[in-house]
Amino acid sequence: MNHLKTFILLAVMTALFMGIGYLIGGPTGMGVALLFAGGMNLFSYWNADKIVLKMYKAQPVDEQHPNAVVRNYVADVRQMAHDAGMPQPQVAIIPSDQPNAFATGRNPQNAAVCATTGLLDMLTREEVRGVMAHELAHVKNRDTLTMTVTATIAGAIAALANFALFFGGNDRERPGGMIGTLALMILAPMAAGLVQMAISRSREYEADRVGAEIAGDPQALASALQKIEAYAKRIHNPTAERNPASGQLFIINPLAGRGADNLFSTHPATGNRVRALMELGAKMGMRPRANQPAPEPIQPRPAAGFATGVPTTPPSSPSRKGPWG
Repeated sequence: MNHLKTFILLAVMTALFMGIGYLIGGPTGMGVALLFAGGMNLFSYWNADKIVLKMYKAQPVDEQHPNAVVRNYVADVRQMAHDAGMPQPQVAIIPSDQPNAFATGRNPQNAAVCATTGLLDMLTREEVRGVMAHELAHVKNRDTLTMTVTATIAGAIAALANFALFFGGNDRERPGGMIGTLALMILAPMAAGLVQMAISRSREYEADRVGAEIAGDPQALASALQKIEAYAKRIHNPTAERNPASGQLFIINPLAGRGADNLFSTHPATGNRVRALMELGAKMGMRPRANQPAPEPIQPRPAAGFATGVPTTPPSSPSRKGPWG
């Protein structure tokens, strides 16, 4: 079913791309757009994950890392992947104060999971395990290929539509003339976004469910989602803001805008996801834990300590001591 959804999604977005090409340059433009879309699909299949990792300056880490927090993070990811019967993914960290995480790769054999240094700083070990189990679920469900390829094509559709005024013959030679071109510039990116976003919401719910089963703790993931959302609204992710099409990759929307559970949101409402996870926990016989408010925002600081191997000093707050040490 997931492969069918991916095929349909790519077919629809390729058709949108060809339609834009026709409106800009007629039959010739449609042919060029088809070739371009095919080339993008192939390029994205083999290279989109590498582009995303480089974009976010992701740095591979292993269990020899000098920081104990990172060593535990790597060990937990590898242990959960083994228990889930999955190939071992590449494990990386991203130097960003915003707590977040994503997975990428064309298949489970060529996958990478990434956590920001902010995530490792602000969440407990159980919560980080829940988040990374969610990302492993994306890999197991082969969502990562869909996410990376559609992000690339959606971005290209938006760019092509924005340049519609500068391609093809004069306005009278284009179907719809100036009005058609203006409508194209507005509607084409919106249509591509709707296709992309509609599938991403159901994908996140399924990854929450499978990830909770991998980690064995739906409540930890629910708590993590609430904390990440609280921090993401207050700590900006400049790289994501410059590349909004990549926002769908993250477990929580990293962009400054407020998300909503509707067609214009790349992620479901966090409250809906938390309720579904708590219901799953009840079915697993888990008792609800005492609700804990998200911690106060820490002072912004460079996240290079993880990258350089020099442990960073956490903020002095006795309430934040936990499984990470």
